[in-house]
Amino acid sequence: MLDEEHRNLLGAFVRARRESIAPDTPAMPERRRRRTPGLRREELAERAGISVTWVTWIEQGRSVRASAPTLARLAEGLSLTGAERAYLFTLAGREDPRDPFLPATQAPAAIAAMVEALPWPAYGLDPAWSVCCANAGARDLFVGLFETEPANLLRYIFTHPQARALLPDWDERCHRVLAEFRRDYGRVLGDPRVAAMVETLMAQSADFREAWAQQKVLAREGGTRRFQHPTRGPLCFTQHTLAEVERGDFRLVVLQPLD
Repeated sequence: MLDEEHRNLLGAFVRARRESIAPDTPAMPERRRRRTPGLRREELAERAGISVTWVTWIEQGRSVRASAPTLARLAEGLSLTGAERAYLFTLAGREDPRDPFLPATQAPAAIAAMVEALPWPAYGLDPAWSVCCANAGARDLFVGLFETEPANLLRYIFTHPQARALLPDWDERCHRVLAEFRRDYGRVLGDPRVAAMVETLMAQSADFREAWAQQKVLAREGGTRRFQHPTRGPLCFTQHTLAEVERGDFRLVVLQPLD
């Protein structure tokens, strides 16, 4: 059961988001003066396909706990962004049943600007290591990564057959990448989407399960990265990884070509 602080925070958040949404239909002349800003509870309940009672109890911080599907419908009814949706599920102590590989939010402006400005392959990673932005160089280099949007670096390396062909040192690289992710994972344990992503890969990949069980932890370091591109042949880069100043759980990865 949620503690009182979490229930109150959840209730206040849902109410604030409800009151910020304009009604779906214009008010009739005789009803122009609405005492409730934004949507009424009844209107939100209808949009979300849940009962008015649940909306009321959640907003009042009652000692109840909505199921994950109910919260998912509520998130859709409130038109939450990825970050807001993650916040809702974190406060409610539930795992989001939606695809765990969906980005938590858009790329921070600083990372998006750098990715587009750089002449070398560059991309941004969100807390679950989904690619939140990538330039043309990165999209050309990582063959098959962007076939399924949103692209996720861990899913690609451990489950996509083209990753093994692209990375000549695949066995070493996959263990290093996962050890680097585990370092970040310790900082985002409260993000249910990240936990769901790990759980999904545990079910999908024996290689992931084996590497995850080794409990290796490494810092994100630069160094030489080699690729065997299907059309461009062998390629070699120096990798640079930077953390975003305002959002420390996002990463900017740049691959500087080596002559």
